[in-house]
Amino acid sequence: MSVALKIADITRRFGATVAVDGVTLEVESGEIFALVGPDGAGKTTLMRLLCGALAPDGGSATVDGIDVVSDPERVQGAVGYMPQRFSLYPDLSVMENLRFYGNIFGIPQADFEARASSLLAEFALADFAERLAEALSGGMKQKLALACTLIHRPSTILLDEPTAGVDPVSRREFWRLLYRINRSGTTIFASTPYMDEAERAHRVAFMSGGKIASVGTPSELKTGLHGEIVEIRCARYRDARRALHGVPTVRSVEMFGDALHALVSSAAETIPDFRQRLHEAGIEDAVFRAVPPSLEDAFVARLTA
Repeated sequence: MSVALKIADITRRFGATVAVDGVTLEVESGEIFALVGPDGAGKTTLMRLLCGALAPDGGSATVDGIDVVSDPERVQGAVGYMPQRFSLYPDLSVMENLRFYGNIFGIPQADFEARASSLLAEFALADFAERLAEALSGGMKQKLALACTLIHRPSTILLDEPTAGVDPVSRREFWRLLYRINRSGTTIFASTPYMDEAERAHRVAFMSGGKIASVGTPSELKTGLHGEIVEIRCARYRDARRALHGVPTVRSVEMFGDALHALVSSAAETIPDFRQRLHEAGIEDAVFRAVPPSLEDAFVARLTA
């Protein structure tokens, strides 16, 4: 399998802040790779380094064999980059935005018409070709941004939290588009704040403090969790969380939807202790059960290790 992204010890500083700290990573051609991390982890900076928008302070990277350090302009013309913020022109129509990006990438007019028509049809935007970008819904704006990212037919696309702030239905539709794009052979490297999206990737990297904490398939990351997860449901979950902190066998206690997830050495051994501690705290309605670890559990465990 060929390598689409090859990153070796790449570093970027902003004054005293090390935004990307010696990251080494490889993404295979044709792979969907998700980058997950909290705000400030360095995800956007890494994306901007890979698309040639920023120069690294150290290390190296290639995208589809193009050296990011020595040939950033060529990288910018070869890859597709979709930034986190909506970067299209609100006072231009859908088609005008596509045409603008077609001109940037030097696409001949005859080729542009065919590509634009195909993308508009695939992304269900054909009926809105003359609508101003500012009048589109959030999900439609993201689809337009993706269409502009693909207009020059890049073999690798970099997507920086492409569905942030988009409603769940539009997010699912967006990922269905990504799957179709990926089936054509396009490599997708996407950062996301959503664990359900990371689950859809072939491989995932956890990033924190400018470093890569762990890499693997979603299954590998979950099964690599050392310990078991106890789910606790009760009315006073905040009080329950405070009561369970400090238990020697507990590595972390975090909110998970409308429940608590506690990472422990042994669920069978710990649940009786939990029950007693919550009883002492006046919490009598707690229900406990061991559950399989989620990708979010694995992520939290890495950050709190």
